[in-house]
Amino acid sequence: MKLEIISPEAVLLQAEVKSVAVPGVNGEFQMLDNHAPIVSILQEGLVKIDGNISFSDASKKLFNKSADGRWTLFINSGTLEMNNNKVIILAD
Repeated sequence: MKLEIISPEAVLLQAEVKSVAVPGVNGEFQMLDNHAPIVSILQEGLVKIDGNISFSDASKKLFNKSADGRWTLFINSGTLEMNNNKVIILAD
């Protein structure tokens, strides 16, 4: 599935990924390929991404690799939309 993470300043990531876990306001949830359409508000926490990702030099410093091999990005809040196998995260 495709993942885009966009901040007010820049597009942080555009990549093909296996899964994305996000900090929803009602708890963390994960999306896999062909997940049902969803719109959700996100709270402070980690976005966890599983996939072989290439980062731009500008955005790589924002992401960390966790012990389980997933990439993580800390966000303060945001909005997520999943539709047609594409996840868009508008993150603060």
